[in-house]
Amino acid sequence: MRFRPASSDDLDNLLGCVVDESVSWAHPERLRSFLESGHYRYDRIWVGEDEDTGDLLARAVWWGFPDSRPLALDCVHVHPSVPDRVATAAELLEHAHAAFGDRPAYHVFLPSGWREDAGVAAGLTWRKEAAARAGLTGELERLRYEWTDDVPVPEPSGRLVLRPEDDDEAFAEAFRRVAEGTLDHATRLALRTTDPLEQARQDVAGYKEMPGDRSWWRLAYSAADGSLAGVALPSANNAGPVVGYLGVVPEHRGHGYVDDLLAEITRFHAERGERRVVADTDLGNTPMARAFERAGYRVFAVRLVLSAEQGTP
Repeated sequence: MRFRPASSDDLDNLLGCVVDESVSWAHPERLRSFLESGHYRYDRIWVGEDEDTGDLLARAVWWGFPDSRPLALDCVHVHPSVPDRVATAAELLEHAHAAFGDRPAYHVFLPSGWREDAGVAAGLTWRKEAAARAGLTGELERLRYEWTDDVPVPEPSGRLVLRPEDDDEAFAEAFRRVAEGTLDHATRLALRTTDPLEQARQDVAGYKEMPGDRSWWRLAYSAADGSLAGVALPSANNAGPVVGYLGVVPEHRGHGYVDDLLAEITRFHAERGERRVVADTDLGNTPMARAFERAGYRVFAVRLVLSAEQGTP
């Protein structure tokens, strides 16, 4: 089999790829839309083709911002007729990783309760094995929550004053303080090797690249004494509004301000007429999960992240 990046000549074959397993994949509508927006690019789609017939038998699709490096693997597919799907997928990923000079994490979107669904579990098993052979051995499960407008919009408590701030450094400093003692897996791993303020600046830059408007961001101050209490970032991705980021600084933890910040983000989107808001949190971040549940958010899916990052914080 020959492995190579795709080209525009492959579009019809790429669009004709159908995955009959209940595991996330770049379906034709998504593929066409994201190619048009630049979130998919032909140099970030790799294919495996039969050397004799030229038939496309495998593909892997990476997502990224239009001008960024590949940030996440979205889809891995090998035609069922291929004798060893695991080996073929692993080799495809290895060729792409070598070209990228990086091993972006594989984000697998699964239905809630996927472990009890034999078809989903089977579709995931061979993909996980292939990803592991290609160096993506770290595993993190994230719960996907949604708020919908059949749930009452939270009222402001009056305990916090939310203000916009044009200075990115003010947000970077807030991010740095919120990261102290965080339960977020990715942040804790990053802080092992990166200066806290530099890591915070990278996070700010990443959120600025999202489709959500920078002017939506808010710093939160205690109404009692005016001190910085936390940060709230309503945002959006390609699918719609999201809870981009929220956190409480260490000295203000233990007072339930997470509920106020989440309520602010939810209320912000609701007042803009949005009917659904989505959020993710690590399976192990129990306090954040409970905050979502108190706010009326419901688990609707799971994001399984397979990465080259090693270790559990």
